[in-house]
Amino acid sequence: MSARRPGRRARGGSRGRVRLVYRSLQSAQDYLEREDFGTAFAHYLLLLNLAPELKDIIRESFQHTLFKWAEELDSLSRIQDIFDCYEQALELYPNNEVIWNSMGEHLFSMGFRDEAAGYFHKAVKLNPDCADARENFYRVANWLVERWHFLMLNDKKRNVAYQRAIRKAVQSGCTSVLDIGTGTGILSMFAREAGASHVYACELSKTMYELACEVVASNQMAGEIKILHMKSLDMEVPKDLSSRVSLVVTETVDAGLFGEGIVESLIHAWQHLLLPPRPAGQEGPTEGFGRVIPLHAVVFGMVVECQEIRRHHRVCFNEVGGLRLNEAVMWYSPVSNESCIDDAAEPYTTERMRQVPGGYTTLTDHFQAMTIDFNNPRELEELTTRNPCRLCLPVVKEGVLDAIVAWFVLQLDEDTSLSTGPDEETCWEQAVYPIQGVLGQTVKPGNTVVVDVSCKNSYLVFHSIAVLSHEHKMEIEVNTMSNHLASEAELCDALANLQTTSEPRTTLLHCMLESSEIARLNNTQYNDHFKSALSSILFSLTSVDGEIYFSQTINDRSSNMNCENTNSQSSSDLTSDMLCVLDVSEGFSILPLITAKLGSVKVFSSLEKVQQQVALNALAESNEISKDVLEFWHNYLEDDSTLLQRPQAGKLWSVIILDAIEMCGLIRQGLVEKAALARCLLRPEGRLMPQCIKIYGMLIESETLQQESAVQGKEATLGFNIAPFINQFKVPVHVFLHLSTLPHVRLSEPVELLKLDLMSVVTDDLCNEIRVQVYSSGRITAVPFWYEIYLDTEISLNTWSDTSHWKQAAFVLDNPVQVNAGDELILKIHYHKSNISMIVNHG
Repeated sequence: MSARRPGRRARGGSRGRVRLVYRSLQSAQDYLEREDFGTAFAHYLLLLNLAPELKDIIRESFQHTLFKWAEELDSLSRIQDIFDCYEQALELYPNNEVIWNSMGEHLFSMGFRDEAAGYFHKAVKLNPDCADARENFYRVANWLVERWHFLMLNDKKRNVAYQRAIRKAVQSGCTSVLDIGTGTGILSMFAREAGASHVYACELSKTMYELACEVVASNQMAGEIKILHMKSLDMEVPKDLSSRVSLVVTETVDAGLFGEGIVESLIHAWQHLLLPPRPAGQEGPTEGFGRVIPLHAVVFGMVVECQEIRRHHRVCFNEVGGLRLNEAVMWYSPVSNESCIDDAAEPYTTERMRQVPGGYTTLTDHFQAMTIDFNNPRELEELTTRNPCRLCLPVVKEGVLDAIVAWFVLQLDEDTSLSTGPDEETCWEQAVYPIQGVLGQTVKPGNTVVVDVSCKNSYLVFHSIAVLSHEHKMEIEVNTMSNHLASEAELCDALANLQTTSEPRTTLLHCMLESSEIARLNNTQYNDHFKSALSSILFSLTSVDGEIYFSQTINDRSSNMNCENTNSQSSSDLTSDMLCVLDVSEGFSILPLITAKLGSVKVFSSLEKVQQQVALNALAESNEISKDVLEFWHNYLEDDSTLLQRPQAGKLWSVIILDAIEMCGLIRQGLVEKAALARCLLRPEGRLMPQCIKIYGMLIESETLQQESAVQGKEATLGFNIAPFINQFKVPVHVFLHLSTLPHVRLSEPVELLKLDLMSVVTDDLCNEIRVQVYSSGRITAVPFWYEIYLDTEISLNTWSDTSHWKQAAFVLDNPVQVNAGDELILKIHYHKSNISMIVNHG
């Protein structure tokens, strides 16, 4: 039978659909032109549902409409509507990496890092060449999988120790196991491999939970290990565990031992998840009793002199850049400041002491500070409430009292231990407690350092530090290793005679600065070079007879680049012949005051924190700088979405100081875009500072960087297949490097990689190709890089110098390149939106 021909109604319906599709397309385009993005988006959704065959044709217009509408919704805080729009868009374009990446950016900006990582990861999988998605994923990967995971998994000694202790416990009868904070799941797999019949694991991080599930499945243990995405504190029996377990394994310890919450989690485990501990002294079978790995820990410490620690936590100079710093303000670091210790603040920082630039000097013998038995529930419960332990530490070498450094020995069982000491080859760093204020003094043999040790807010804390001079030394037996203490009366009498200044101290304003801000204050070369360059630039803006050049005509480049930002408020009645300098440095900066000391100029600071504004004003007053000279730029901005605006209508800046390089060693995000905008706001003879940045690098071989960047095969993880999964989160650029102490072999001389001329560059996408001569045979594993920052044509700062507050960064190659002395290599450098990537090939 022949097929029926379409009837008139069918043909009419088809024509009606075509008309509806056309009207929807026309309406979407009309509303888009009118910038009514919400209505345009609705019409595009209708259009694509009616005619999905048009997806490829209108993709660009649809994406543009979606992104603009999402920006509008974001400004209105309509968060759920943003999610709904992207969900609809991804249903229509499930393989569009640009939309996946954009949704990730919204999530990241809202603080949903785990969720953002998933979207960035999906975008990269769809298109590995999508630079924006790849760089976003690298950025979030550092938050989600911290770099110590790679070092820890590459630490074969650590893995063997845990495997041995777990196997011994399981074979002695601990057959039900809970792994708290499982990470990649390696300790759980040790337990199952040893023969445990029931293995549970919990992990709070969504990213690490999903990673552990993949790892366990890859090692054929998916049905044998139950992984829970939750905190152990929220676990219950029998809801999450069928019954109490006989063994808890955990490595939730940080450099300061308690900082990851091991005490709180084990108290809860003993109360709710573990079988009771075997009574002390009782021998025999372990059945019916619970235990914890690690068994116990011993904390050790030493008092040190260390210039690197000092310059990050104490202002070391009375005068910098022509300014007196300490007459009106007491500067302090947030680290180890007792008044600031709360649930959100750590009282210590961390360092790998054997790699600290300049090294350190021990001023006391190593001492035992504390022991903690993880298998004694009562001791754990009393830890945070017991009185501090007071130690008296004899000084054995003269030096400046800069910090207390702490580490620990983790006793996994009776036979196996791990040390995190500064002389050990270990994945752990040491905890550093900087000593600040008047106690930053020289001590010598005969002095005694008195310190209290306690566990406060789940942190190991060294506090109430005092120095007893030899003239007032207590005649008591001091045995720091066994924690024998002076009597309270004897110590109070001695503390009354502390080594202090006899001069009366005026009341100083207290101002807290981040360690990076203190390090910049201490960088005398940085401040002095800026002073010299500013003096030269300001002089060049002044005529021979002292008159100041100024053109009230807005130059053509301003209008050509559509730089119409103005500040309608009057900035203290600026006159047409007044030089105006804007400092948009990140964090606390004294450059405005250094500038103000150079002559007739109006300076603007971009500081936002009230405490720091008050400190800068106090600093100005103590240096006889008129209060009319210094202004805080944020106080004059109606729209502070961008700092880069004119000082007032019809007025342009003489100098704009940009913060070009992050302390971690990377170029600041958006630098080229900010420089282009800043150039629009300069008077004709005005200058940006810095004017130019040259990027330098060299070829090196460094096993350390490889260990920190990726898990190296199965050997270190004792045969378990973990590397392919966690290495998805490796990043090519490593930051916060101390290149001077990084273990490496140089394979080439330093070479110039790329140049950014901030007075002219207009693109954020630059490429360069250079030839590099190899002078030593080896394997190229990385290209570390640093910067020469030109403040003007003659004065520059190098970010790899002894006085630099900046660290260095390195691009780590996925596959090392074998080279011989005399080889010539081609190095391709790509700079994209402040990110640097490299390719190394034989010439």
